[in-house]
Amino acid sequence: MEIPLFLHSSSLGTRLLMWGITTISTHLSNQTFHHMEEILLLTGQLEDSAMENLLQISLRAITLTQQLNYYREYQAKLVNMAGNDGASNIVSGAIHLLSAGSSDYIQNYYINPLVNRIYTPDQFSDILIRSYTTFIQNLYGLGARRIGVRTLPPTGCLPAAITLFGAGSNQCVARLNQDAIAFNNKLNSTSLSLQDRLPGLKLVVFDIYQPLLDMVTTPSDNGFFESRRACCGTGTLETSLLCNFRALGTCSNATSYVFWDGFHPSEAANQVLAGDLLAQGVPLIS
Repeated sequence: MEIPLFLHSSSLGTRLLMWGITTISTHLSNQTFHHMEEILLLTGQLEDSAMENLLQISLRAITLTQQLNYYREYQAKLVNMAGNDGASNIVSGAIHLLSAGSSDYIQNYYINPLVNRIYTPDQFSDILIRSYTTFIQNLYGLGARRIGVRTLPPTGCLPAAITLFGAGSNQCVARLNQDAIAFNNKLNSTSLSLQDRLPGLKLVVFDIYQPLLDMVTTPSDNGFFESRRACCGTGTLETSLLCNFRALGTCSNATSYVFWDGFHPSEAANQVLAGDLLAQGVPLIS
């Protein structure tokens, strides 16, 4: 039986990839941003919903609420094609995959003084976990019963993180990795609680922290020779549109590199990670 993969959220609110749905970036006005800034300055805190909006302003991301609205639209189309019972069976049997928090930390919390001056890393992780909890409950309410969520990677070992926060060192940034471990522990405990509270839910946390850390610290054990510098460009910061065939310095053989760009593993590294994740994901298909 082929099990469809429906939903992927690359942070707690950046992108949605779903059959038949085209995603767009959302843009909030400068007036909205300054209003949130005033709230922070006056009260020292934001409600979780306002914090989510603030996070997604800087990421130009689709909110979790809007992602769920897109999913509802998709389900309506699915009902038209397969009928109510057929659509329900497809959704409940589908595997929904999410990855939580990476962009929220690296591309927001650590570089956004509106957030990191108000909230400690522990407080910030609590905000993300509450958003995650609500999102899983809403997804469950829409019929999802098989959900996999990816942990944070060792964020302090990403080439861009070392460049930005390593203070000139070529080593992993310990405090960032400690924050990732703390978040992952909360993610695991929260996921166990959700699975206990929601009948029929299969919720699996995919650990990519340790497998990726192993590749970074002992690259030769997995057939790699470079784990500090990425293949793309200078290998220290570039990502997205800056990584292309015109980028000066891009390596000729990415299969020897753990990282393709400053934030993302190479295809070869992802193949190694996939083997670990497949083993961890057996409960989702049993």
